[in-house]
Amino acid sequence: MRTKEHVKREILAAIDRRAEQIVSLGEQIRRNPELGFKEVKTARLVEETFAGLGLAPKTGLALTGVRAEARGTKDGPTLALLGELDGLVVGDHPLADPATGAAHACGHNAQIAGLLGAAMGLVGVKAMEALAGRIVFFAVPAEEYGDVEWRVDQARQGKLEFLGGKPELLRLGHFDDVDLAMMIHTTARPEDRKAAVGVSNNGCIVKTVRYLGRAAHAGGAPHRGINALYAATIGLQAINAIRETFRDEDTIRVHPIITHGGSQVNVIPALVRLETYVRGKTVEAILAANVKVDRALKAGALALGAKVEIETLPGYLPLFNNEALAKVFRENAISLLGEEHFASAGHRAGSTDMGDLSHVMPVVHPYMGGAAGGHHGADFAIADPLLAYVAPAKALALTAVDLLWDGGALAREVLRSSKPKMTKEEYLAFQRGLHRKDLFDGAPHPASPHGGEEKR
Repeated sequence: MRTKEHVKREILAAIDRRAEQIVSLGEQIRRNPELGFKEVKTARLVEETFAGLGLAPKTGLALTGVRAEARGTKDGPTLALLGELDGLVVGDHPLADPATGAAHACGHNAQIAGLLGAAMGLVGVKAMEALAGRIVFFAVPAEEYGDVEWRVDQARQGKLEFLGGKPELLRLGHFDDVDLAMMIHTTARPEDRKAAVGVSNNGCIVKTVRYLGRAAHAGGAPHRGINALYAATIGLQAINAIRETFRDEDTIRVHPIITHGGSQVNVIPALVRLETYVRGKTVEAILAANVKVDRALKAGALALGAKVEIETLPGYLPLFNNEALAKVFRENAISLLGEEHFASAGHRAGSTDMGDLSHVMPVVHPYMGGAAGGHHGADFAIADPLLAYVAPAKALALTAVDLLWDGGALAREVLRSSKPKMTKEEYLAFQRGLHRKDLFDGAPHPASPHGGEEKR
């Protein structure tokens, strides 16, 4: 009879035998980056790899997601192993797509390589014959919350509701049969060593903003116009002025960009568009900061007598790693890499839609090294392919074995000791409740000569 340690050794050997293929997959994805909900080539590669392992992948989930599963010999919990398909726009990255600016400047290509490698190891040695429950191998779209205008348009066409991959998959029911989930994110931070687990991550809401002015000849009759760009500039300055009111412990981050600043230099800008996140450590902190940001944006409209339309979109909830799952990952990471190469991290100010899953089921979102440069920067690169691509495959597979061994005893214990913060229905209601569109008119009105009026 195979022991757990025997199965683990078999898996490690199987992954090592396919290490070159796993690295090649990671590099192929890295050189063909795609933006969220548009990861057609990457999804096809995942589908073909799953099919080559004898799995039966389902495709087109939330537009581009790919899911396959392996079933154990006994009933038990279902564990999802995840990897993210998308890149993000970093146009000056040396491997950026020349048409879209997409680049794998965050290491999602390594996540997919690790996911595929874990499937190779587990399926290749028939590990499920010794395990209970199921393992879902899930390549998920659109973790990077960018390309917002395009995604909003997709939502208006009824192709999406939520604008992030995991929230949309959750809404559509593709996690309904999943009990717990994990993924491994690539890291380039030296303080993370070769592997790390944090406690939590910021959540965020997303805002699109339109300043509406009045066009006029910029040289001949500027007094007849209302300059939407000046209104937006004052709104941005007002956001900067309120930064000192944010508490350090809430880790608030607000970082707007101008996506349209005017149409022609000799025309007073009548339309200016902004996008921003409002990030924070807790939902309460995010909502409080959001009120201040809205007030600052309206100040710009009031100063110029313009209008501002503010659309608030549900973003991602704060991530909370499950301590019991983190412990299992930690033990396997140390067995692979050595205790001196493991780090315990605290809170991170970035956001991830793994946070949404963490509110409805136990999850763990650790980090493994192998990258260099700055995340989301032009210098981000894979420096150690074996650590970035192959080691995560091993860690995912070994953690799955621990959780689903002995009838899934450890996974069952995690579930017994973990109370979700929300049901799926509560989650959907909360996120939908965040979506609103306000129009603030900063021009004087006869009934209100000293200010504007606000409309829903």
